[in-house]
Amino acid sequence: MDKSDLQMQNVIMYEDFKIKLGKRIKEVRESKKLSREDVAFSAGFSGSYMGMIERAEYDFRITKLYSIAKVLNISLSDLLKDID
Repeated sequence: MDKSDLQMQNVIMYEDFKIKLGKRIKEVRESKKLSREDVAFSAGFSGSYMGMIERAEYDFRITKLYSIAKVLNISLSDLLKDID
């Protein structure tokens, strides 16, 4: 496997991770009967940004993920559970 193949594989794995994480965030949010806007506002960003995270359309920082977990009242490790 050459360098470009390895880079492409990493990109695919990262995109897959973002998709799974976005679905997990949405699943937890909905199970707690919270709107996207409520979570976003409490975490300190916009509802549209939250939507982009849930749809895996945006790269985000771990600090944003931490804020989302806090609003959802779960640990970051529980939010990431079974994502890989």
